Order: sequence, then structure tokens, then C-alpha cells
Amino acid sequence: MATLQDLLAQKEALEREIENTKKHHRAEAIAKVRSMMAEYGLTAADLAGRASARAAGAKSTKGGKVAVKYRNAATGDTWSGRGLQPKWLKAALAAGRKIDEFSV
Repeated sequence: MATLQDLLAQKEALEREIENTKKHHRAEAIAKVRSMMAEYGLTAADLAGRASARAAGAKSTKGGKVAVKYRNAATGDTWSGRGLQPKWLKAALAAGRKIDEFSV
């Protein structure tokens, strides 16, 4: 029967072997991916899906500003037409003005 020390030594040796095998397989996978990227002319951005979405003509839905649709000529305040109406526009509409008067 093996002693505790023998078993711990075997465990440590197996863990080292597992780690070395993982590193070896990882290195092989990286080499294979790099080779395929070179063969097909791919970049990291292509792998992330950003370049292929742009190539297909997809528009980004994140960030970016929306064009101004309404402007208060007196103060220069603007509104894109999205979201809640600003207070200055609500007040002007309540006073009887038309929204078309503020169109850009």
C-alpha cells in the first residue's frame, strides 16, 4: 500500500503533466488558428465579428449622436425628437405654438 507521501508526489507529478499537456495543446491550437488567419487574410477584428458586420452593411446601434430635429431659436436649445419632450418645448406648445415652428 502506498504512503501518503507517495500519493502526494504522484498527484504533484500528474498535475505537472496535465499542465504541460494543456500548454502543448494550447500552443498547437494557436498555431493552427494563426495559420488559418494568414491563409484567409483574417484579423482579430474579423474573429470578433465587427468587420464582417460592417462588410455586410450593418449599422451600429450603439452610441453615436442623433441629428437635431427641433431648435429653440431664442435660446439655442435643441431636441432630437427622441425621448421625452424638453421643458422648453412643452412650455412653448402649451402656450399655443406649433411644433413645426421649431423644426430644423
